[in-house]
Amino acid sequence: MKTEAAEVFEEVGETATKLVRRTIVRAFEYLGELMTLLGRTLRAIFQEGIHLGDLAKQLTSVGTESLPIVLLTVGFSGAVLALYTVGSLTNLGIGNLLGGIVALSIVRETGPLITAVTLIARVGSGITAEIGAMKTTEQVDALRAMGISPVAYLVVPRLIACLIMGPVTTLFGDAAGLFGGGLIAVNQGQTSHQFIDSFRQLLDTNGSDILEGLFKALVFGMLIALIACREGLETKGGAAGVGRSTNRAVVFTIILVFAADFVMTWFFKAKSVV
Repeated sequence: MKTEAAEVFEEVGETATKLVRRTIVRAFEYLGELMTLLGRTLRAIFQEGIHLGDLAKQLTSVGTESLPIVLLTVGFSGAVLALYTVGSLTNLGIGNLLGGIVALSIVRETGPLITAVTLIARVGSGITAEIGAMKTTEQVDALRAMGISPVAYLVVPRLIACLIMGPVTTLFGDAAGLFGGGLIAVNQGQTSHQFIDSFRQLLDTNGSDILEGLFKALVFGMLIALIACREGLETKGGAAGVGRSTNRAVVFTIILVFAADFVMTWFFKAKSVV
């Protein structure tokens, strides 16, 4: 009996080890594919230029049409953050720091992250579905037959749009989050002047806190575009394949965005300590 149990545990351990090893290898392969797509996109930009009409369309889709959702999600997040924080800070006698704490949380972390998740849900899934449908209906092959690079025609405008509008929508989202937090602060008895004045106490005067969040948004925008385009271009299997690619794009982007957020936060934290 003991021998059989040992054999079972040994088999489970070997299977788990193989699964972990295969997952790690596949993760690095996937990152390599994203870097390859990024390299091809940069080469297409320098060799073939940018289609301004397509870029303007993507800027509208990524930025203007996503902005109301970003304002709502980040605005409510700022209100919830202030609602949870104001009581504890008041009990500790430091209620005057509410605005600064909310501002730090919003501009460094909550604003860029919530905006990224919103763009993943709306923009990333849409890009994958659109390109995936083109791939399954052989429109991508038709572009190649006409001598048009799918990377230059499809990936370049979407990547640039996400790189531009990611930070821009994050900036508006930050403002909405601070506004939501300010409403809660005023409702809890603080004045708007106290709330705004506390910004100066905790935020760096050189704007590094805001720039840190905007840099995160830039990286998140790049990940959203690259993963969405990659999954779309690799779509197979008709309508069902488009659904699977869209699902993979959303899941993989969320995972990599949170992982990138951790790495960048660690880097900024270590830099500030040094």
